[in-house]
Amino acid sequence: MGGSESSLGFLVLLLIVLFSGTSGDAHSLSYNFTIDPQPRDGQPWCEVQGEVDQKVFLSYDCGRAKIKSMSPLGEEVKSMNAWETQTDTLRDTVDLLKEQMPDVTPENHTDKGSGPLTLQARMTCWREDNGHTSVTWQFGFNGQLCLLFDSDSGYWTMVHSKGRRMKEKWENDRAVTEFFKKVSMADCQRWYQDFLLSWEKMLKTTASPTTGPSTMQPMAPDSSYITWIVTEVLAGLVIIIVLACIHYKKRRRCSQEA
Repeated sequence: MGGSESSLGFLVLLLIVLFSGTSGDAHSLSYNFTIDPQPRDGQPWCEVQGEVDQKVFLSYDCGRAKIKSMSPLGEEVKSMNAWETQTDTLRDTVDLLKEQMPDVTPENHTDKGSGPLTLQARMTCWREDNGHTSVTWQFGFNGQLCLLFDSDSGYWTMVHSKGRRMKEKWENDRAVTEFFKKVSMADCQRWYQDFLLSWEKMLKTTASPTTGPSTMQPMAPDSSYITWIVTEVLAGLVIIIVLACIHYKKRRRCSQEA
């Protein structure tokens, strides 16, 4: 039963991550981090893209410390004093990911034909209907979603075998866990307040703001793993229903005998 409960919890968390900020009138703020240890000529080793409602508004080459606006929202951000503080936090996040990458890269990575692995991370914060701001982290390699982190509970969930080393190391490293919690629960929520809410007027007056194409490879979960999880959850529900029926019949029999 414990495995079914944990699988059900994972499925709920995965659905929240995949569809957060995509429904209703609530806005979402996301930051995508890409670390490439061996970039091609002219390509940055590190890039951060900011998204509002899944639309890219700003790109930051942290290696060259260059900011590129992708929309009117990006121009607005560059003019804010809070952006200087934000770049420091984003740079700290990039430095941590770069430092941790050798220790969390899958041991059995031998796909030399496609080049070295690229580490990706995505932080998303959005406002719930009850006013609470929720934040999630996603981590992966070469577009493959491998690990989820729930900032509210501090719980790490592996969704692909490539994330095994990452989960084992980070869930036992209090400093890393606390760093991601601080950036998400404190910094991201503050950025949401400073930037996103003040942009609602601009979003309403600009029906289709000009945005640039994302240069980052999106992360996607392994379909076979999701199928396995759904099967486990359904099996668990069937077991619960059967046990409930047996328990009900026993109580009814005892009542009749009495």
